Amino acid sequence: QVQLVESGGGLVQAGGSLRLTCTASGGTFSRLAMGWFRQAPGKERDIVAAISWGGLTTYYADSVQGRSTISRDNARDTVYLEMSSLKPEDTAVYYCAAHVNYAIVQRAPNYWGQGTQVTVSS
Repeated sequence: QVQLVESGGGLVQAGGSLRLTCTASGGTFSRLAMGWFRQAPGKERDIVAAISWGGLTTYYADSVQGRSTISRDNARDTVYLEMSSLKPEDTAVYYCAAHVNYAIVQRAPNYWGQGTQVTVSS
């Protein structure tokens, strides 16, 4: 059973940046495609970014394209999401997710973290 633990959320001013970290345990991390999702109050949980198991392929939602970078360190069983030029509309709970399939992790991952709150003040 894969367990995912996120960290790095917090309160950030608009225009600022942050890095979210997700550390995995209980599985073979290098065989997992990883994703970051977010859910704002009253809204659905949406994909933010995804990365293939080897790190060579990435996906970004239009809303974060150009100001976010997803990366992974398979030696540390960790995936990162760096975000810059943050906006109040980026405020949400951010979730780390995993699936063995890169396409499926973007829409129906089978492992989830507990989430970390990101609040962007204007």
